[in-house]
Amino acid sequence: MAAAQLTTSTCFLPTFDGLKSTTTSSSKASSLVVSSSPFRNVSLRALVVKAATTVAPKYTSLKPLGDRVLIKIKAAEEKSIGGILLPSTAQTKPQGGEVVAVGEGRTIGDKKIDIGVKTGTQVVYSKYSGTEVEFNGSNHLILKEDDIVGILETDEIKDLKPLSDRVLIKIEEAEETTAGGLLLTQASKEKPSIGTVIAVGPGPLNEEGVRTGLPLQPGNTVLYSKYAGNDFKGTDGTEYIALRASDVMAVLS
Repeated sequence: MAAAQLTTSTCFLPTFDGLKSTTTSSSKASSLVVSSSPFRNVSLRALVVKAATTVAPKYTSLKPLGDRVLIKIKAAEEKSIGGILLPSTAQTKPQGGEVVAVGEGRTIGDKKIDIGVKTGTQVVYSKYSGTEVEFNGSNHLILKEDDIVGILETDEIKDLKPLSDRVLIKIEEAEETTAGGLLLTQASKEKPSIGTVIAVGPGPLNEEGVRTGLPLQPGNTVLYSKYAGNDFKGTDGTEYIALRASDVMAVLS
């Protein structure tokens, strides 16, 4: 193996142990070992992060507080729609699961508001919401009730029943050609921000704890904020998005 001397006044060599940097000076020159596999003997354990909080087996129950809900996360799909086995890196992170415990709800003014979903209900939740917990040997998610997008008792996303101020929209298909008639490739197609409302939630709670409804209804063609909501794909490849009514900017007619 060849070795090269470092003679610069200060040099920072990154290490993988805790991602810290070590400093060498000219008074203490170091040798940099060069080999065909520089990371062969490097431990990458410091780079592995366990996202879920593990609850010890001695705890047999977990009761959410306030307006929080505990959801048992649905297992990731291991195969594509066409039956191709997917590697773990290509598996889509689930956004659904079963409600296994609920909090006592919350109080708005003088009115007590119970949790709007019951245990055993299959729900879809907002991506990146809540805290993952490994409990009783399974992956769970504890989150606010408001982070639940809707109830989904089937495998078809078009059957989603939005909760609160959420709206389910069927996304309009992307244009295949430009205004001048040029055929667009898949990569150059602009993602549409127009679609048809499929279902609407009961609306948000006002200061008296009453649902106020939404100014939208199924069948409306709407323009919505491009980077809002959660995207889903139906079993037939149709694309949907579930978002808050406040992210709908206009009704088209």
